[in-house]
Amino acid sequence: MVTVQCVVYRNNQIGSTNQKPRMESRVRDPVGPQLIKQYVRVRVGRELKMGLPTAGDSQSPIPGPIRTLDFSHVPDNEPMGMSVSTVRSNGRGEERTRDTTPATWDNGYLGISKPVEYGGLGLDYSYEIAAAEAFATINCGGVSMAIGVQCDMATPALTKYGSHHVKENFLKPTIAGDYVACLGVSEVGSGSDVSSIKSKAYVDGNEWVINGGKMWTTNGTQADWMCMLVNTNDNKNPHRSKSLICVPMKTKGVSVHRKINKMGMHSSDTAEITMENVRVPLDNIIGEEGKGFQQQMNQFQNERIYAAAGAIPAMDRAIQETIAYTSQRQAFGKSILDNQYVHYRLAELQTEVECLRALLYQCVQQHVAGEDITPQATMLKLKSGRLVREVTDSCLQFWGGMGYTDDVIISRLWRDTRLISIGGGADEVMLNVICKYMGIDPGSRG
Repeated sequence: MVTVQCVVYRNNQIGSTNQKPRMESRVRDPVGPQLIKQYVRVRVGRELKMGLPTAGDSQSPIPGPIRTLDFSHVPDNEPMGMSVSTVRSNGRGEERTRDTTPATWDNGYLGISKPVEYGGLGLDYSYEIAAAEAFATINCGGVSMAIGVQCDMATPALTKYGSHHVKENFLKPTIAGDYVACLGVSEVGSGSDVSSIKSKAYVDGNEWVINGGKMWTTNGTQADWMCMLVNTNDNKNPHRSKSLICVPMKTKGVSVHRKINKMGMHSSDTAEITMENVRVPLDNIIGEEGKGFQQQMNQFQNERIYAAAGAIPAMDRAIQETIAYTSQRQAFGKSILDNQYVHYRLAELQTEVECLRALLYQCVQQHVAGEDITPQATMLKLKSGRLVREVTDSCLQFWGGMGYTDDVIISRLWRDTRLISIGGGADEVMLNVICKYMGIDPGSRG
């Protein structure tokens, strides 16, 4: 049985029997100058000890019933995403649409920081990161990524810049779980270089006519609508020629060209989408025409924070599972863990993870305060991708031949988290952004 329980408490009230879980509230809770520290109760087939009493314990501050995300219909060792499949235990199989989403929308997880008037909980972004940390402890990264697309990749710009019309027609049903969302930015030949996309839309009467295609589209085979970045004018400045448009995926001319098989995240569907003379109302634009590039850059910040929030629990898991395995695996008359190099290395890795966790919470605090977090979120994304590669690879090495099989969690963590250094902007693009903010790239110095 796999269940996730998310409860949020103020930092100075942990253990207070009078403190109510904040996740139950639909009223906006004003944020003070200090970051609200999140304590998230997570269960993934078994109890994970995170310093919080279990609901029902005599000392528990958690009243019942508690909001619970239940994936009990899926065995612990099988992958899940926005869709669940009948798959082999190694995680390779076909998706079946929406089997897991009712558990997320029924509990309000698809709109934690979204406006109450459109069905959200109206809480600040720190609560969403608390939930993201919980989702990331599920055995498969596909669950967290699918929910992340819905909440932090396809809808932040819609929430911030969209008209009432597009929020009512796309944001509201997405929060309710009636719609699955996807984000259309990357194209064949245009990945991290967002300004070079070729898809184009022109005005014909009261409609946009869209031609082009999108690549690496998470949730693409089952999405109901796409938040699509597309060229909408001929401005020679590529940062002024683009707009974000809500495109219903059942519109004539939209087709899933192919489902892409990947090294990891096997339960998360990824698609190549083509669009030929696709007509959507002019009102489906998000914000002002020509401002889409800037809107998408802002939207990327949520994606990068979310990626880090998912990477850190994965690293915690990798280290703890490795400790458990190496403590009982014997070689040359003692446990693998008893070798000084092994336990020193694990201590080094955990220290790095804690430093990254501090950066995550600092970044969230600044985001909640409304500050420009572009450099911090970029550094966070860069460090997350690099460190998770180091942690999972180092830990896998200590598992020996067993780590190279599909029978253990460490190999899944290794292959799933490899995406973090690629998706949402490759490490090299993150370095370029950081250099620009530091004023040390050739363009800035010139």
